[in-house]
Amino acid sequence: MSAAVRIALWSGPRNLSTAMMRAWGSRSDTTVVDEPLYAHYLKQTGAPHPGAAEVIAGQESDLKRVTAGLLGPVPENRAIYYQKQMTHHLLPGMDLGWIAGLSNAFLIREPASVVASFTKVAGEPRLEETGLPQQVELFLAEWHRTGRTPPVIDAADVLAAPETMLKKLCANVGVAFDPAMLQWKSGPHATDGIWARHWYASVWTTTGFGKPSDQPPPEVPASFQGLLAEARRLYGIMHAHRLRP
Repeated sequence: MSAAVRIALWSGPRNLSTAMMRAWGSRSDTTVVDEPLYAHYLKQTGAPHPGAAEVIAGQESDLKRVTAGLLGPVPENRAIYYQKQMTHHLLPGMDLGWIAGLSNAFLIREPASVVASFTKVAGEPRLEETGLPQQVELFLAEWHRTGRTPPVIDAADVLAAPETMLKKLCANVGVAFDPAMLQWKSGPHATDGIWARHWYASVWTTTGFGKPSDQPPPEVPASFQGLLAEARRLYGIMHAHRLRP
């Protein structure tokens, strides 16, 4: 592999995104970065996330510097630079031209599970905090820019058939699959963001992808039903184009 491959997997929160980062971080040819736009997002929005002040103090928040780094030399001179990106970090009016320098893919999850998981950590989300409006907009923009359907993977499919889905994702972003992606060390990793102690308790207990749940999506309170209906509409747009096991 002559030139570095920069892969951005765009998801909303609570979407299996940290487990996917673990998978890519298990490769010897890959450097991973955890939510590089988070401090910028918190500084601009004032969102009351757990540990927000610590994140802003400890992570670069200047957008131009952050994006220049994402397109610049790959840390540790690795062949692959995997970027765990959150679509809700894309704010209105943000210049998104830099995204064209990445190989972009999308990770989705059934919205009821997302909302239920989010509320346990950060309270009731607004639709924009699920990342779905921004994710669909970016997905369609990438489709228009490249002339091909960008790769989409569903968290449920990854849990049901992790090796199959990772092979499909790798093929779609132009790299060879590595079996090392199926297993990792439990506990915190050096590549985890400053915010990990607030959000990553579950993934710290894992050494690989878990089994898919045999339970129906969790019940969502009546007050969330309007949000959930719109979230499911947006989710459906991308789900129809997902890579299938």
